[in-house]
Amino acid sequence: MAASSRTGMASDLGLLVARILLGAIFAAHGYQKLVTFGLAGATESFRSMGVPAPEIAAPVVAIVELVGGIALIAGAFTGIVGLLLAIDMLVAALLVHLPQGVFIDAGGWELVGALGAGALAIAVVGAGRLSLDALLRGRRGSRSRASSAASAAA
Repeated sequence: MAASSRTGMASDLGLLVARILLGAIFAAHGYQKLVTFGLAGATESFRSMGVPAPEIAAPVVAIVELVGGIALIAGAFTGIVGLLLAIDMLVAALLVHLPQGVFIDAGGWELVGALGAGALAIAVVGAGRLSLDALLRGRRGSRSRASSAASAAA
């Protein structure tokens, strides 16, 4: 196996692990807001933290985290999903966590910072070859190549 092929597979495996772990955390937090706390509880929690328009923010955040986390695990639409999740974490940091300092035990920004940075990195780098994005890109590419070959033969 060529060195570049091993490096490519290691990168793909690393992205897969990162997507699964980050996605699971995001999905768990979205599920918690929707099901465990319920939207009424999540809305009240957002209100108590001073989040503007908590009636809108709570359901939007819950859905972005749940659906986005699942999409991240699958490696689907990672550019858009990663960016939405990174923005979600940036807003959480700015509105709630930054004044509390760094450490999570005091309500600080370390978790939202790590999650946001991870989501942004995946948005920028992509999902890797072990993803739905790669599978769909491959199918589109083979259809495009077939169409080009048919045009060239005509």
